[in-house]
Amino acid sequence: MTTVQEKALAISKEKHGKLEIRSKVEINSMADLSVAYTPGVAAVCTAIAQNKDDVYEYTSKRNLVAVITDGSAVLGLGNIGPEAAIPVMEGKAILFKRFADVDAIPLSVNTQNVDEIVSHIAAFAPSFGGINLEDISAPRCFEVERRLKEILDIPVFHDDQHGTAIVVLAALYNALRVVNKSIDKINVVINGGGAAGLSIANMMLAAGVKNIKVVDKIGILCENDSSLPAHHREMAKKTNREKQMGTLQDAVKGADVFVGVSAPNALKKEWVSTMAEKSIVFAMANPTPEIFPEDAKEAGAYIVGTGRSDYPNQINNVLAFPGIFRGALDARAKDITLEMQLAAAKGLASIVTDEKISPDYILPNAFEPNVAKVVAQSVSNAVKK
Repeated sequence: MTTVQEKALAISKEKHGKLEIRSKVEINSMADLSVAYTPGVAAVCTAIAQNKDDVYEYTSKRNLVAVITDGSAVLGLGNIGPEAAIPVMEGKAILFKRFADVDAIPLSVNTQNVDEIVSHIAAFAPSFGGINLEDISAPRCFEVERRLKEILDIPVFHDDQHGTAIVVLAALYNALRVVNKSIDKINVVINGGGAAGLSIANMMLAAGVKNIKVVDKIGILCENDSSLPAHHREMAKKTNREKQMGTLQDAVKGADVFVGVSAPNALKKEWVSTMAEKSIVFAMANPTPEIFPEDAKEAGAYIVGTGRSDYPNQINNVLAFPGIFRGALDARAKDITLEMQLAAAKGLASIVTDEKISPDYILPNAFEPNVAKVVAQSVSNAVKK
């Protein structure tokens, strides 16, 4: 039996990648050529030169996103370099097109220096309507995004951070509907202090979660720990108000929610059994989760989600990023704000109706109709407020 990995290698070799560029206009004659290129194109250039904003009317910028990586944190493969990251960027580009009709160009930069990454992206940004940062390791990714947001007038979005957080929050909203718990009363443990984990924590705080503990390799992040790096110290000041020290095992005792963006098999069955009644476990390490759903449920978890498509409740960024950029592009947004992200999470959660929601169905799948459309409209409405 052919594996998914073997099929991926075969089709990538046969097709030489996953995307191509096609023309929107026909060029079948000299007359067509004169309109598409010279001399006709000079009129379009002149119009844009007279009013720079017309670039959105006369070019593909209005629907074009750059998907950019430095190859430093690719999937679970680590720092494999810009060339090896290209297949993932191509995959992201075709998901943009398939789910939201957004055109996307994959770009891998051959540097992992923050100044150079920012400089390169700023230099070619005029060609694009949005920038999707991808697979850039923490903490460098935080600085890259922050600086680009300061200098560019188009949306900049690090999907590993915010896309993940949006889908997790949508899943949480609906899981709480099932277990009948209030978002401001729950205790949440997030295992993984990288880009995704910190963004999930920030978004949950913004959504009204009051009790969060973030756990990294060193243990529970606590502001009393003077050895913490700056990005962890900042998070510790907003979470773990009891200033608990200890391990993941200590953190999950009595917790209502576990969110894993960390490593395979990090959560033990016996630890799940110490969580609160009707506990929620989102184990998203891929392809091997922190705990497999059957083990988590056997230990007492009421709702379990993973990053995998072969289990219920797949928590997948593809539910968010196509619609987020569709909405931002349509609204001509200059940024993707926290308010837009929260709106996206609420919109995504709303797709699951009261009639369909269950412990095994808290999120739609990517192929259900209107997912990107609902997310896009939610984002666009948030821009207009």
